[in-house]
Amino acid sequence: MTMELRHLRAFLTIAEEGAITRAAARLHIGQPALSRTLRQLETHLGVLLVDRSTHHLELTAAGRTFRDKAAAALAAVDRALDPRSLTALPLRLGHPWPALGDRTVPLLRRWDEEHPDVPLELRRIDDRTAGLTQGKVDVALLRGEVTAPGLVTELLLHEERVAAVPAGSELAEHDSLTLADLAAWPIAMNTVAGTTTRDLWPAAARPTAAIEVTNTDEWLTAIAAGRAVGITTSATRHLHAHPAITYRPLTDAPPVPLLLAWRSGTPAHPAVPDLVRLAHEVVAAEQ
Repeated sequence: MTMELRHLRAFLTIAEEGAITRAAARLHIGQPALSRTLRQLETHLGVLLVDRSTHHLELTAAGRTFRDKAAAALAAVDRALDPRSLTALPLRLGHPWPALGDRTVPLLRRWDEEHPDVPLELRRIDDRTAGLTQGKVDVALLRGEVTAPGLVTELLLHEERVAAVPAGSELAEHDSLTLADLAAWPIAMNTVAGTTTRDLWPAAARPTAAIEVTNTDEWLTAIAAGRAVGITTSATRHLHAHPAITYRPLTDAPPVPLLLAWRSGTPAHPAVPDLVRLAHEVVAAEQ
């Protein structure tokens, strides 16, 4: 049978809710009807997208792959049907945490001066690729190793790592810190888009405790409350200053690459090359 947008929306809602019942309620349809829609999609694709063998619904490997493709397809349709796209096509720049740090505002101002007819929308999306693989943005600022397939990347710079510690703690009294200084504390680790793992430490001296968070706000809160310390890049202290957090240079951790990324194999926004050029210029001017 012919597949329709409702099949994609039904599948994505099931994936987000993790249960047929909740997804049906959100879509305002009956559970049997939603189950039939999912089966139609799976039959059309010839693969099982959802594992229903456990009490907690989970996506199969094929389902996880198709989720990104379905999200990108729906995003493209929604964007094509957006009346605003008939007058100006915004360039959507995604990032999962500190964007371009203290260079963010200069980049936006330069863009507005040089490209007044193309709105540059800065979007924070808590995702490993800042929404790039789902089609939510046209280009993204990403840190660390980028392993998602189908992306083109360009290195902008390497950022030094810094320690984020509770203000008023003994660690905050130091002018600089080492990995060993932090090991006795629980480490706040952003499991969605962060660049910090226990592998930063030598195998014999790794922290024994970690607090897993899923976004920058949770990371900041855990540190400000004195429950953990964190490791981030120098950009974070400029974009996420906090009265209860002190940032200190971390002297023995490797720097983190900051890259611009965009999708390959699909028509890119025509202004992507202009943004890449301008980002390099802004970075060079601040060095």
